[in-house]
Amino acid sequence: MSLLNANDLHQIFGKLDKNGDGLVSLEELNWLLDKIGVKFSLDELEPLVGKASLDFNEFSFFYDSISKQKNSSKEVPAEEEDHDSDLAKAFKVFDLNGDGFISCEELQHVLSSLGLWDENSGRDCRTMIHVYDTNLDGQLDFEEFKNMMFLAIA
Repeated sequence: MSLLNANDLHQIFGKLDKNGDGLVSLEELNWLLDKIGVKFSLDELEPLVGKASLDFNEFSFFYDSISKQKNSSKEVPAEEEDHDSDLAKAFKVFDLNGDGFISCEELQHVLSSLGLWDENSGRDCRTMIHVYDTNLDGQLDFEEFKNMMFLAIA
């Protein structure tokens, strides 16, 4: 089950499609990954995406298939350390004060800097955090962040 709805995916797609051509290129996708601290070369990214650019339907399908793959995977792949390393880098991007937690304010600040936060959308970052906050402390620790990334983004 995809935790991002079609409107969320359209908004993300629109932000990624910087040149407005209706396609998200590898360069545009790599820009977002770079912003959250996940480093790929274009040569590494292309086999993951499967083509040089994606229209919205392909982008949505790619997101859904990655989400399903992450949700149905019971065994941990051998490259888990690499994933954890990439996720740790991404976590540090969000954990602005370095206290080991992502607060509502930190989440909102980073999403705003990526152009993915709209003050007029009516979204509340506390609600976004609450979905993944398993210990109900009002913030995300690394494990909760990892679950969020595997379920919502990947």
